[in-house]
Amino acid sequence: MAETVLGSTRRTSRRVRLLCSAGIVAAVLLAVLLVPPLVQLDQQAVDLSARLRPPSWEHPFGTDDVGRDLLLRCVYGLRVSLLVGVVAGLTATVVGTAVGALAAASGGWVDRVVMRLVDTFSSVPHLLLGIFIVAMFRPGVGPVIVSIALTHWLSTARIVRSEVLSLRSRPFIDAAISGGASRSRVVVRPRLPAVLPQAGLAAVLMVPHAMWHESALSFLGLGLPAHQASLGNLVQTARGSLLAGDWWPTLFPGLFLIVPTLALAGLAGAWRERINPRRRSELML
Repeated sequence: MAETVLGSTRRTSRRVRLLCSAGIVAAVLLAVLLVPPLVQLDQQAVDLSARLRPPSWEHPFGTDDVGRDLLLRCVYGLRVSLLVGVVAGLTATVVGTAVGALAAASGGWVDRVVMRLVDTFSSVPHLLLGIFIVAMFRPGVGPVIVSIALTHWLSTARIVRSEVLSLRSRPFIDAAISGGASRSRVVVRPRLPAVLPQAGLAAVLMVPHAMWHESALSFLGLGLPAHQASLGNLVQTARGSLLAGDWWPTLFPGLFLIVPTLALAGLAGAWRERINPRRRSELML
């Protein structure tokens, strides 16, 4: 009886978390899609007479150190960070899926060389390698996306490789090869549809990670230009205000970063439990 009640409580708790995560993600998508076309933001506008005003009816999130509305800049910054996360996550997933499938289908020395390269890249911290990549270009969205995509495909490659390799010992593979089919065709083609849900999950899990990565690069001054609204830039420019006792320029951009990424992680966790409840840890990035 107690186990039944406990199981029902856990299911209810998971359902509530899932609904909350879905609601937050829906609200975020509506905000980043509808607000920018309706309310234009001058990225370089300055109004020193309104600088560092606390939250009010006119400015619900207050203003920043040069008098710009913080709520509007948070929405614009979230749009940029979400764009970077989605594009970088999809790119990294495509690269990782292709590399993992190639390594598993080829086998032999190709598989060994590819996986040693994966291990080599994995031994270097993502942020350090990302800093090295973006430092070679001018600050902008493109270099940040490239740096994240090139440093976050490794886990997906391992997942896809392990799934494709699970077919190599199946009897129908040997039978197909004996009948004249190439190993690459019989290993990759039947398994790719089964791999796609896990690759999609890896992409969803990568979006919040990429958003944090972009924010870290922008915070260090290596991501987007300083005048362009992004969550990392907003937090970086608010450091001096926080030391002076003005808390809102730091709090609200931080919440805009933390809450949506937790919501995305919650949706990804529910998806992970649905498609593979016994192997959750394998899909953690």
